[in-house]
Amino acid sequence: HGSTYHIAPSVFEELGASVHAIGVSPDGLNINEQSGSTNPNLLAETVIKAKADLGIAFDGDGDRVVMVDHRGNFVDGDEILYLIARDRRRQSIDIGGVVGTQMSNIGLELALDALDVPFYRSKVGDRFVMGDMLAKGWKLGGESSGHIICLDIANTGDGIISSLQALAALINSGQSLADARSKMRKFPQCMINVKTESSANIIENTSVKLAISEIETKLGKNGRVLLRPSGTEPVIRVMVEGEDGDTVDKMARELSEIVTSQGTAH
Repeated sequence: HGSTYHIAPSVFEELGASVHAIGVSPDGLNINEQSGSTNPNLLAETVIKAKADLGIAFDGDGDRVVMVDHRGNFVDGDEILYLIARDRRRQSIDIGGVVGTQMSNIGLELALDALDVPFYRSKVGDRFVMGDMLAKGWKLGGESSGHIICLDIANTGDGIISSLQALAALINSGQSLADARSKMRKFPQCMINVKTESSANIIENTSVKLAISEIETKLGKNGRVLLRPSGTEPVIRVMVEGEDGDTVDKMARELSEIVTSQGTAH
């Protein structure tokens, strides 16, 4: 029910797609309500019910996009970035590299590495992604949330443009979205928000640093640990990523407990 409600269906129909549009009745108050990229559950249900090839969801202002394959599985910004990068690589289009963020799944990094495409992590936020893209002269970047920037096509993030790049990649490869996305293995990721009053001090705490080091050693090269103060609330986001979901969840809980204990210690 946002800014793409009229434009997106028209664009896809003009290009020859059979479109089943949902969430296209904005009243000024229902933007993102039970719909859109921030809540794509209805889209997934509708894709399966309609036996559609795929689903596309935008956010209220139209700069973010996520997709759903024909099985109802969500495809996030990391996976869409991979699809576009792989297509550019196949066509020998020089994008320089891909800029992601600290929250980008390590699976994206490894999949791009297999394509021999450089990858760089910026701070979280599309303005940081754009800044690093411009600084490096790279043409593709984005966030897991679906805010993707294709500087070889446009000068800002645009969900419709990003979705068209993903669709073009599928058509060029002759693959379904489900098959194309399977080439990138997403790693389990667990994030826990820990309330704290002094986030900077916690991150530099000796006990916390030691715990992070121990976890990183156990995870090896196919895992990551990230502690990041929220920019909007008094919490530290504790994120652990690795090959095994249960192990990742356990490590995230243990690290969160250490962060909590150090945050309340005087």
